[in-house]
Amino acid sequence: MEADGSRLVLGIDVGTSSVKAVLLDVRSGDVVGSQSRDTRAAVQSECGPQGKEQDVIQIMRALNDCVTSLPRESLKKVTRIGVSGQMHGVIFWKKNQGCHWINSGNLRVFEPRDTSYLITWEDGRCNTDFLASLPQPQSHLSLATGFGCATIFWYLRNRPDFLDSYDAAGTIQDYVVAMLCGLQRPQMSVHNATSWGYFSTRSKTWNIDILRGSGFPVHLLPAVVNAGCVAGKTSYEWCGICQGTEVGIALGDFQCSVYSSATESTDAVLNISTSAQLTFSMPDGFQPEESPNPGEPVAYFPYFNDHYLAVAASLNGGNVLASFITLLSDWIAELGLAIPSSASLYTRVIAAGLSQHETHLTIDPTLFGERHTPDRLASVSNITAAELSLGHATRALCHGIVQNLHSMLPSSRLQESGVRRIIGSGSALSRNDVLRQEVEKIFPFPVLYGKDTDSALGAAMVMVKQW
Repeated sequence: MEADGSRLVLGIDVGTSSVKAVLLDVRSGDVVGSQSRDTRAAVQSECGPQGKEQDVIQIMRALNDCVTSLPRESLKKVTRIGVSGQMHGVIFWKKNQGCHWINSGNLRVFEPRDTSYLITWEDGRCNTDFLASLPQPQSHLSLATGFGCATIFWYLRNRPDFLDSYDAAGTIQDYVVAMLCGLQRPQMSVHNATSWGYFSTRSKTWNIDILRGSGFPVHLLPAVVNAGCVAGKTSYEWCGICQGTEVGIALGDFQCSVYSSATESTDAVLNISTSAQLTFSMPDGFQPEESPNPGEPVAYFPYFNDHYLAVAASLNGGNVLASFITLLSDWIAELGLAIPSSASLYTRVIAAGLSQHETHLTIDPTLFGERHTPDRLASVSNITAAELSLGHATRALCHGIVQNLHSMLPSSRLQESGVRRIIGSGSALSRNDVLRQEVEKIFPFPVLYGKDTDSALGAAMVMVKQW
């Protein structure tokens, strides 16, 4: 139970498929409330299957519903709000016209008005040839499809009339903060600016001259501030939270997820959900090279207090396992047999994998390519008649997912960097014993499970640190 007069921080994460809100007690550090909602916001893109867009109205309705479902009396005690969300993506709106505040029941909420759809980080409209035609950024990170600046360049060249309709842009979490605080010009943390491309983390500035020289609409770029700063105060009561509540600058969901789980500087965090990431904190004073290396599998993401995270971010994780389940379902359907539910089929597949402790079958699982090797395809090799069972295939697939990540960030690199323990998290890892076994085979470190990464919690924890 909360003590009378306790202060609470609301943490929000606007994810790719769902939103989450948590209430964190400042004094005890305990989570005293939590809600999540699926957004169901995907819409058909004008770019066809490679375009990935979402309806912002659906996202905001899910967010409002998520927050208002928390205990009313607790919301009155919220003194700060921390916000994180999916990185790289971009939404456009008009300053002072991006939303309107309405009454929902006896609460005030905001709904989007005249915004674009959200073009997400998964968007694939910027192919390799298009990216090669863009000016070289002055940044330590290579540009990739789904990055905000790349998407804006695509509109500039293919739909310039579209950009004429807007004078503000940001990630979806930047939009939330701008609307809550009524910001005249959106603000963006170093986390999100880096994820857009054409941003120097050393000078903490956009590559204005490079962009302007290519006709880029630089007026759309938000003002950039350090992660952990306060962006402003709520301009209205929101979902029962008092007007004038401080709101933190929007943060990257990845950095917040790491912040929520890594308790020691010698911890590495391994997350396998839809995709997969392995990361650890670089030492004080580390600065990445200012020029990108497109073939380098490890990227350096800005963290907090001018620190960086070394990150192996694979595009292939639980989504590969989901594709395997879909493949099996399709085969069963083609044979005219009764199709078990996806959950039941997944359980049987994992059980089959557990029956085979070793296999010579080799699966390179890069079904979705990788950012540092976008044209890489998946493959199966070392096929023998004796190792073609479902168990062998499942074991090989799980091994391949972990081995692919290990090839990007080897154990030797972790050991040299002082890593002593791995924090294992993510939905795919938590429900898959075969995957966990392969992690423990491949990485020679103690692995701690059960401390799941939580971006909403991380966003709240950052705001608590402000006291």
